[in-house]
Amino acid sequence: MSMHLLCAAAVTVIALAVPQAGGWTLGEDAATKKNPLPSDAKTLAAGKAIFNDKCQRCHGPGGLGDGPDADPDATDMDLTNAKRAARHDDGTVYYKVMHGRKRPKMPAFKDELNEEQIWTLVTYVQSLRKKP
Repeated sequence: MSMHLLCAAAVTVIALAVPQAGGWTLGEDAATKKNPLPSDAKTLAAGKAIFNDKCQRCHGPGGLGDGPDADPDATDMDLTNAKRAARHDDGTVYYKVMHGRKRPKMPAFKDELNEEQIWTLVTYVQSLRKKP
């Protein structure tokens, strides 16, 4: 095999792998991790404040994925979509907020929000989900 063909093959493999590099980092317990906070008015108000500060620029004020900084490559930024709710239990949302991903962009908030703040945000985000 010529060196040029080998290089072309390597570039192709890398090009195909790069989009996958931006995947989610979820804990092994994501599906079973439970939100310790109640879904009461106080928690929802605090969660909305965090959402407005950290999330609304991309997800939009109502969570529809229509914020001014929304990633044009993202197809699943609508947090109100009932079909997504089945795939995004509390633990999964918790880890997604904590770790983020590169592509489509979602910032990691593990250095900005503590565990209770992330759970507070999860409570609010889950309240945006339309019921199936």
